[in-house]
Amino acid sequence: MLLSIKNVTAGYEKAQVLKDITLDVEAKEIVALLGANGAGKTTTLQCIAGVIKPWIGSVSLRNRDLAPFAPYQIVAMGISCCPEGRDVFANLSVYENLRIGAYLIRGAKEFRARLDRVYSLFPRLQQRLNQLSGSLSGGEQQMLAIARALMANPELLLLDEPSLGLAPILVESIYNTIQEINAAGKAILLVEQNVGLALEVSSRGYVLEKGEIRLSGPSPELQDSEYVKASYLGIA
Repeated sequence: MLLSIKNVTAGYEKAQVLKDITLDVEAKEIVALLGANGAGKTTTLQCIAGVIKPWIGSVSLRNRDLAPFAPYQIVAMGISCCPEGRDVFANLSVYENLRIGAYLIRGAKEFRARLDRVYSLFPRLQQRLNQLSGSLSGGEQQMLAIARALMANPELLLLDEPSLGLAPILVESIYNTIQEINAAGKAILLVEQNVGLALEVSSRGYVLEKGEIRLSGPSPELQDSEYVKASYLGIA
């Protein structure tokens, strides 16, 4: 097992958000974490990334407990996160944002190889190399946020709402790239409110409601679930 979350309860100060959740991600698969706004999806990613620590339970990567490690150490271990809302460094150029994503790299040759890889996934970023990130379109900023996360060469990529606020044609492009990233061997934990889209590209999924796992299973089964259809897909 690549990632394992076991019986995690967590929150912020005295505000509990997650209630005894258990989920896992195998190597090289896409797993969807679904739910409405406020369900606890982002909190789950923050637990994995080490931004907050579980009150109860454990988060482990290849059976190694992540609790003792700081977020930058967890990145070095193979987990990278692309946050909700893109969150690029607006006053820095595209290139400077990518350099920040590659802060663990020591050799110029390896840096160049990773840069070439993200340019192959997102050719538009190469065209905007010296442009300030804050002046990019929403879709371009999303590309940059994913590319910056990939510069750390993670084994597991955490994606938080990659389709949020984007036009449908851009969403399709982003999701095609997500599938390409996965085909290259990277596991992805995909947080999405767009349930139909997430279930199309994932192999398995979890439905999170009010901090608890309400449903889980193979994506085709969740697509056929009457509860998912009524609650998330608008099908009565």
